[in-house]
Amino acid sequence: MRSALIDRATLTIDLDALAHNLGEIRNAAAGAEVAAVVKADAYGLGAGPVSRRLTAEGVRSFFVARLSEGEALREEIDADVYVFDGLLAGTEARFKAARLTPVLHRVDQVRAAQAADLGPLALQVDTGMNRQGLTERDLRDFVDLDVALLVSHLGSATDPVEPRNTEQLARFREVRGLFPRARASLVASAGAFLGADYRFDLIRAGISLFGGGPEERTDLRLRAVATLSAPILDIRNLDAGDRLGYGDMFTADRAMRIAVVGAGYADGFIRAAAGRAYVWCAGAPHRVLAVNMDLMCIDLGEAVVRFGDPVELLGPHATLDDLAAASNTVAHEVLTRLSVRAARVYAGGVG
Repeated sequence: MRSALIDRATLTIDLDALAHNLGEIRNAAAGAEVAAVVKADAYGLGAGPVSRRLTAEGVRSFFVARLSEGEALREEIDADVYVFDGLLAGTEARFKAARLTPVLHRVDQVRAAQAADLGPLALQVDTGMNRQGLTERDLRDFVDLDVALLVSHLGSATDPVEPRNTEQLARFREVRGLFPRARASLVASAGAFLGADYRFDLIRAGISLFGGGPEERTDLRLRAVATLSAPILDIRNLDAGDRLGYGDMFTADRAMRIAVVGAGYADGFIRAAAGRAYVWCAGAPHRVLAVNMDLMCIDLGEAVVRFGDPVELLGPHATLDDLAAASNTVAHEVLTRLSVRAARVYAGGVG
């Protein structure tokens, strides 16, 4: 089928690349279990297909944010599923029915889980991120409970030399000493690459499964899982001084050729990236000049292209972390903003 017949953006999710990235994180984890974080519909890439492939690759523990996400995931896989939101009032029966484990981060949640007999507990510990979690003082009241998993989270793991990391590590070690039989999990994707001291028993891999670098820049060990492409709809010429699109988004400083591409912020390409982001077509990068709801314009230079030729907006050449940096955000937001308007294609097995 010729690319000219494609009338909208296409999002290709490469499940083989996902499996490759899992292998790289396992190598970095050096023996610790690698669990998968598939909240927000697996960062927008489809929790069902993603989790089925990861299960086939041997992943046996998954984390989601919402109870409803856990219930949906239970329909897809048979594995341990943890819910970061914890135990909200009145949801005990739903947790039992779906065989989900709440990650408890408040004293009242721990008491409610005890009363409901939800089984071995997962406790979240605040070691310095100051967002969610029980304090060490709270935890001293629960040392006699059946605690299966202790969880915390690093606030600065993307910066390996940030002192906050070692401070949180020391606090987590102190708390772990209160629960010597519990498994421990301090880090997510970025922390997996910080070294042996941070690994403990379980690593919660998230953004790096999907190609995001652990230091918020492109990491050649990891492959692009998401590729967003869209067709060229028009090719136009601008003269010096011509203004492009709305307002003052772009003014040509010379004569130039541009391509109008059939995707915009309604497809998930962040508007703020205009002027800084590059996309890929005709074997080279091309600067994004303007982003509107349904269209974007790129500088073609001397590239030889035809109507309908595909442009890679995100993928192996237009990388996730580069687009995040151009958009003044993080890779997580780039992925979760991807729109359902793009046609979705899963490549690789099991999905």
